[in-house]
Amino acid sequence: MMNRLEKNLSIYVLEDDAGVLKSLCALLNAHGHVTIPCASAENFLRVFDPSKKACLLLDLRLPGMSGTQLLAHMNEHGISLPTVVVTAHGDVPIAVQAMRAGAIDFIEKPAKAADILSAVDLAVGILFNRKPVILSKKIVADRLANLTDRERDVLHHLLLGKLNKEIANELNVSQRTIEGHRSRIREKMHARGIADLIRMLG
Repeated sequence: MMNRLEKNLSIYVLEDDAGVLKSLCALLNAHGHVTIPCASAENFLRVFDPSKKACLLLDLRLPGMSGTQLLAHMNEHGISLPTVVVTAHGDVPIAVQAMRAGAIDFIEKPAKAADILSAVDLAVGILFNRKPVILSKKIVADRLANLTDRERDVLHHLLLGKLNKEIANELNVSQRTIEGHRSRIREKMHARGIADLIRMLG
């Protein structure tokens, strides 16, 4: 549960679709957060205030500077903000790269309200030094042990950021088969999605 101070942090919401930007800000405002809407990376860099306690909700596909280019720019210039990437399904490989570049989570569009709020809560926890829930290596190993050999193969490809179609082609099976494997992997690993798997397995 967030305390009053934590709820009053600023959230930069970077999204070029005006309707989506408005709805995201409305959702976060309704839960007590202060939002700073930005329609482009350039807009974000103009309004960014390093003195604010803040996090960033970042769309990858943007006019001008892309979301991944912005992340690289932030790393180069020492701008440290807990960043949650929001991405279209086809951008999952890029989102995986974004997490390796420092993003703390990614959410696939269409984004569910619960997933947005959960990711923001993760960012808030980082900002206010709440101890994260870290699974022991034994728990992760026990969960991995429940996977079949084929599920481990699929997991390996998922962690590389590959799409279902690419994995299906490599393993010579149907996309529906891969979808089934992904569902069982999430269930056995107690993971919401690829982002959780990356956090578990590095």
